[in-house]
Amino acid sequence: MAPSAAEEDAAAGSSGRLLVLYASQTGNAMDVAERIGREAERGGCPATAVDVRSMDSFDPSCLPRERFVVFVVSTTGQGDHPDSMKAFWRYLLRKDLTKQWLEGLHYAVFGLGDSGYQKYNFPAKKLDQRISDLGAERIVEKGLGDDQHPSGYEGALDPWLLSLWKSLNETNPSLLPRVSDITDPNSNILGDPKVEVIYYSSNEVLEDCKISDPKKLIKNARSMSPALKFHDDGEQPHMLQMVTNQRLTKEGSDRDVRHFELEDPSSAISYKVGDALEILPCQNPSDVDAFIRRCNLDPDCYITVQAKCGDKVSKGPVVNNSLIHPIKLKTFVALTMDVASASPRRYFFEARTIMLTFWTSFICFMSNIYIDVMSFHATAEHEKEKLQYFASPEGRDDLYQYNQKESRTVLEVLEDFPSVQMPFEWLVQLTPPLKKRAFSISSSPLAHPNQIDLTVSIVSWLTPFKRTRHGLCSTWLAGLNPSNDNLIPCWIHQGSLPPPRPMVPLVLIGPGTGCAPFRAFVEERAAQAATEPTAPVLFFFGCRNQDNDFLYKDFWLTHAQDQGVLSLKKGGGLFVAFSRDQAQKVYVQHKIKEQSARVWNLLCSGAAIYIAGSSTKMPADVTAALEEVICQESGETKVGASKWLRTLERAGRFNIETWS
Repeated sequence: MAPSAAEEDAAAGSSGRLLVLYASQTGNAMDVAERIGREAERGGCPATAVDVRSMDSFDPSCLPRERFVVFVVSTTGQGDHPDSMKAFWRYLLRKDLTKQWLEGLHYAVFGLGDSGYQKYNFPAKKLDQRISDLGAERIVEKGLGDDQHPSGYEGALDPWLLSLWKSLNETNPSLLPRVSDITDPNSNILGDPKVEVIYYSSNEVLEDCKISDPKKLIKNARSMSPALKFHDDGEQPHMLQMVTNQRLTKEGSDRDVRHFELEDPSSAISYKVGDALEILPCQNPSDVDAFIRRCNLDPDCYITVQAKCGDKVSKGPVVNNSLIHPIKLKTFVALTMDVASASPRRYFFEARTIMLTFWTSFICFMSNIYIDVMSFHATAEHEKEKLQYFASPEGRDDLYQYNQKESRTVLEVLEDFPSVQMPFEWLVQLTPPLKKRAFSISSSPLAHPNQIDLTVSIVSWLTPFKRTRHGLCSTWLAGLNPSNDNLIPCWIHQGSLPPPRPMVPLVLIGPGTGCAPFRAFVEERAAQAATEPTAPVLFFFGCRNQDNDFLYKDFWLTHAQDQGVLSLKKGGGLFVAFSRDQAQKVYVQHKIKEQSARVWNLLCSGAAIYIAGSSTKMPADVTAALEEVICQESGETKVGASKWLRTLERAGRFNIETWS
């Protein structure tokens, strides 16, 4: 009988290995964990003594058998645990675990978060405290990576890693990594790519293995990409058709916000209010063609791609029952590799050993790895020197300006260094994956069966050198003509705003495009009101100008009249803050305080609070305004008001959905 996962973990734990456990939502925590594993091996740890794995693949009951564990934890939503951490965390919260349960364990925690959010790095902070409470000993103090730092999370990771290796050297120098080897600047071995590409000519691929169904083609291509294993769940997409593309902001204004309506021409769509729609954007075909030409690739050859592990798969005829079908190289690039909107960065491993330096730019450090591979493959001496300079500590500021500040794409970097000819295996590995983009659904299935509405801001910005850059997905959507048969690959996922029951009063706060999910809530409540009793709704909306960007103005005003769900007669209300229409700026938090009595009365009636919008200052300012309302209307202290909101949150009655 094969050993269980727990038996395998228990046996491995007794060997004194370095265990690296990560909880990743989008792949960044996995990147960090794999870097830790590679540096440990580079420092002298045998590969068999280093185990890097996702938290959901490790049996937490075996944790006491480990000696050295490094945890790498990302943050999702508003301080939530990644999905792969939830079962592990529930186990750690068991009441039968004693304060001595983890005695003998040495551990370290590194978190990835964004200080723009209120619950900055909460999963890492809570994990660090809980592991300590259970008797384990810290190797080093927890590290907290911050996306807001000029260097991204690398700004905290680099010095934290150096401290980790030094501490481990002191703890057990005979087994664990030697920091002198890890930081050796003279080690310059490129190594091998971690992916394998197998090429087939067209006549080698059986006709019934050539996929024509777009749903299957997308699933097949993206399941082939090792870089996408933490971005996709393997589901086939819905292929939705755009039927409406309407500008909501005034023509000529500096903001372009669109209302899109999507339908499935072939089957029904099932979703709930509060859900999100993920869209796979289409890259400009001319950019894909330019990338393929620049890299001297054959767009029409067929390929399969896989991560290297164990024995290689030999090249040969395609087997009918193969789970992965070869696809055209051009199709693979278009569906999986972000060649013309994302900047080059490190993904699954460093291409060669580099000195641990304290960089001042996240993308600078990320690009260093990409640049290292490029310099290895450059044939023109002046290009090689320039790339090596970019990869050096002395060149970090210039690289930062060249790459991150200018949002330089992979295609642009390759075109700037024409002598570089990188094998496709390296390109697959180091080119950022083409990620889906998520949007809050702004329609109710009760009001619009088989239709999904989106409210999307069309993204564009100027670089320091005055180059205009455009968001890939929003720009593509804005350019689609509803009269054409444009099919959009989409996936429906549960959002972070749970759908409320009809008799729960609502306090909704959604400035700007944060109104999107609440348009769905109001539509749903109006449809419910036609057949059953419903509770009132207060909605606070904010924008710059009444004339330029009052999104869905007629919709809100209609539902605020007579017996509409936002009407004062029904106990609800619509309150709009136009921040630029007067000398003194007015925001949604000011309107909340103006309507203090109404807000308090609904809260006392069991209302749920929902906040959606920008992740910068808005959530904190709105939360402070709500605390002020509670203090003013109830006589509570500020501390008491804060506890009051936390109680609502634990009860599922205080929900926040924000984005950068």
